[in-house]
Amino acid sequence: MTRKSADWPRIASSEITPESVWLNRRNLIKAAAAGGVATVVPELSYAAPQAPRQLNAAQGVCEGCQAKDPLTPYEDATGYNNFYEFGTDKSDPAEHAHAMTVDPWSVEVSGLVKKPGKLNLEDILGGFDLEERIYRFRCVEAWSMVVPWVGFPLADLLARFEPSEDARYVAFKTLYRRSEMRGTRSFTSTIDWPYREGLRLDEAMHPLTLMTVGLYGKTLPNQSGAPLRLVVPWKYGFKSIKSIVSVELTDRQPRTSWQELAPREYGFYSNVNPDVDHPRWSQRYERRLPSSLFKPNRIPTQKFNGYGEQVAGLYEGMDLAKYY
Repeated sequence: MTRKSADWPRIASSEITPESVWLNRRNLIKAAAAGGVATVVPELSYAAPQAPRQLNAAQGVCEGCQAKDPLTPYEDATGYNNFYEFGTDKSDPAEHAHAMTVDPWSVEVSGLVKKPGKLNLEDILGGFDLEERIYRFRCVEAWSMVVPWVGFPLADLLARFEPSEDARYVAFKTLYRRSEMRGTRSFTSTIDWPYREGLRLDEAMHPLTLMTVGLYGKTLPNQSGAPLRLVVPWKYGFKSIKSIVSVELTDRQPRTSWQELAPREYGFYSNVNPDVDHPRWSQRYERRLPSSLFKPNRIPTQKFNGYGEQVAGLYEGMDLAKYY
């Protein structure tokens, strides 16, 4: 029987388990897993600068969530990122995101909910059962990864605040802190900060939509969206907003950062679709990382990133070339 996270004591952000203590507990966790017990360990906390810490999560909870593709190496997945708050080069987030402090951290949930409020990071880590899910991750720029994320369904978080009958969409905002985010201070920046994204409510409530606190069995590094990010595996990567501080339910489709910046190139839905090209490049193929000039590792793109069996019904009757 899985021990529910509600049974665990709430851990304050300042009470970080030393690595040596954790390593001693690791054998107990392995023993429990060998005995058929799915162990959830929410005793995580974050400090700045943050070093990724190990975490354990139940596996095999969600059918269709475990991609069979070979995993992208950790160094490639965490070293090749778009996080424009820290710069536009792929290496900028890994080089500069350490300046972002993630302790303390809280997420405000507002709008069309019956119980608006705020969750601190320790509430999130101690209040939801964590799962590991291996997802394909496809960038609109036509590169891709396969990443083992650790998190919990966004639906579980939204249910805590009880969406009202009028709620139709969910809007998200990323942390905006100019003093720690050098990219937001750049004179070449064209994004109207903070970074904003959104989903239709049924997309947000879909079992595949994951609020993520870790990857590769470790807490999220800053460049990957610490301490809390979204992962929507059938959509292009920019929909999976990082370092979330605000979740708002609304009855109107929210404007998103890329949609406002270049509406012809970036639509609201942004479903992975090899039949709908970006205006400046084809989407029929992708580069699966790691890749290089001489070994591009080029593979065909799958519609809905290979998750069509689970999510195609959300868009039944829609013209996906129009609603891109």
